[in-house]
Amino acid sequence: MKHPENVDYTVLQNIDLPRDLRALNLAELNTLAGEIRNLIVNTVAATGGHLASSLGAVELTLALHYVFNAPEDKLIWDVGHQCYTHKIVTGRKDKFSTLRKQGGLSGFPKREESVYDTFNVGHSGTSIAAAAAFAEAHCLRGDKFRTIAVIGDGSMTTGMAFEALNWAGDRKKRVIIVLNDNEMSISPNVGALSSYLNRIMTGERVTRLRGELKNFLKKIPNIGEQVIRFSRQVEESVKTFVVPGALFEELGFTYVGPLEGHRLDHLIKNFENVKNLEGPVLVHVITQKGRGYKFAEENSPTYHGIAPFDVETGMTIASPGAAPSYTEVFGRTLVGLAAADERIVAITAAMCEGTGLEKFRQAFPARLYDVGIAEQLAVTFAAGMAVEGFLPVVAVYSTFLQRAYDQILHDVCLQKLPVVFAVDRAGIVGEDGATHQGLFDLAYLRNIPGMIVMAPKDENELQHMLKTAVGCGRPVAVRYPRGKGLGVALDEEITALPVGRGELLCEGSDLAIIAVGSTVGPSLTVAEKLRAAGFTARVINARFIKPLDAEMICAAAADTGKILTVEENVLDGGFGSAVLELLAQKGIAGVTVRRLGIQDEFVEQGTQAGLRRAHGIDAEGIIGAAKEMLAGSARTERNEQTG
Repeated sequence: MKHPENVDYTVLQNIDLPRDLRALNLAELNTLAGEIRNLIVNTVAATGGHLASSLGAVELTLALHYVFNAPEDKLIWDVGHQCYTHKIVTGRKDKFSTLRKQGGLSGFPKREESVYDTFNVGHSGTSIAAAAAFAEAHCLRGDKFRTIAVIGDGSMTTGMAFEALNWAGDRKKRVIIVLNDNEMSISPNVGALSSYLNRIMTGERVTRLRGELKNFLKKIPNIGEQVIRFSRQVEESVKTFVVPGALFEELGFTYVGPLEGHRLDHLIKNFENVKNLEGPVLVHVITQKGRGYKFAEENSPTYHGIAPFDVETGMTIASPGAAPSYTEVFGRTLVGLAAADERIVAITAAMCEGTGLEKFRQAFPARLYDVGIAEQLAVTFAAGMAVEGFLPVVAVYSTFLQRAYDQILHDVCLQKLPVVFAVDRAGIVGEDGATHQGLFDLAYLRNIPGMIVMAPKDENELQHMLKTAVGCGRPVAVRYPRGKGLGVALDEEITALPVGRGELLCEGSDLAIIAVGSTVGPSLTVAEKLRAAGFTARVINARFIKPLDAEMICAAAADTGKILTVEENVLDGGFGSAVLELLAQKGIAGVTVRRLGIQDEFVEQGTQAGLRRAHGIDAEGIIGAAKEMLAGSARTERNEQTG
């Protein structure tokens, strides 16, 4: 793979929009595929991103845009991990270097960014439902446009995908589902034969002939329908033996495939054949994740979503001597806890590596359950295990846990079951943008009766919180951020914390800063700076969002008269709201309270540090808010309010 400065993009330089593809011959299209791969690899090496899946979908994307007429024809991507080629050929080539940067291109399809991005995505399993809706809308308006959903084999495990398949197959509208299968192995001979057969069977003449024969047989009294049923049974038996499409046929789809996903000639011919078919069609395409970049081909899970890396070696660019990530500390701690208690089991929704459970799987393979991309299943499965006396730990990203809210409430908390939710990537995640920011969990978890919610100030406290969680016998959520810890020493002996007790980190009488999770460290920095300015700030590590340490918080309110809450979560319904509710419940008046957190908006992509700064929850933002509260004489202002 060559660096951009050493590459002459002879074909790509002439491609601005999908219509430009149709002027190319097959050889030029294949050259274009190689040039796009080079651009993707070198861009993601600088920005980070979803590499392996995008490399695997280059030819598929080119074939779709070659055959179909976007944006009139609606192309919907599931999750969007594979959308980089789509962005490059739809007018965003010159901006591709801004991928995932603040103010630059999103790493996912985004309607606000381009008319070619039909539907905003980022979570699995939504594409078929959206495509079914577009097909219905076209039918109501009398449009002849086509709707195409591209979904990976992993996303096809989501319950929503099957619900949508069931609906779309029954409605019989013109919708094409492309199953991008990058897990199933297939030999070249089978792939070539299958492509050949499907080019014949989906051709216009054969399709018309089959329809005319069916209509003719229906007119034959008594025996016509019997012949049709018999021929269908024979056809299905042969298909089941030759290709794995019987399930989709039973759901009402015309099944085409499997096709070789890196043969542009096969893909283009088959898409041309199926685009005019009436009713729902499923095209099964076999692709290779990481195609064209050997490191991604050999280790596609690592290169699924990767930080900036060196193109020549494939090694990520990490700062030397960096602290372990919260995810790593979680994984190591859970292994130690599970060694001491065989009731502990771990559950993941297709995110074993991402959530730090790989060491757990190696140590206790029989106690690790990967349920696929099915967060609802993961939570209810955990509830069932808890009923049977086990201690299930569900490791999941904050943004994905949103998908299982009803199961948390109905199946876990209503039954008061001891399920632990290890909520990774909580708070600002960064470059993945609005669909992946974990900024809502404090609000959507703390309102559920019986739920305990806590957040560690550093990676060492995370250890103790996990010990607390598995031992308290109730539903518990421990939320922690993405990325490296603070580099603090890790205690060898892990002990449980008193539930609902905060931690007083420093005394002060002018202002109380009550922080939670990743905002505790910056709050301590602010207290030191305020001390240099002649003010003393009390800093409390809340630890628990629910239950709150009422005694400590109320004492801070009474002693200082000024409360500044800080959280990396939306303000509406978050930690600061809980503090306000507590003060109101206790009848504590005359206290000035200011909340720092995320306002009523979605947070777009950018670095974690940059986004924290932009939203005023870094040290600079906290000290600015504190100085505004302390403007003039702190004691005089307090006396005026209470007197």
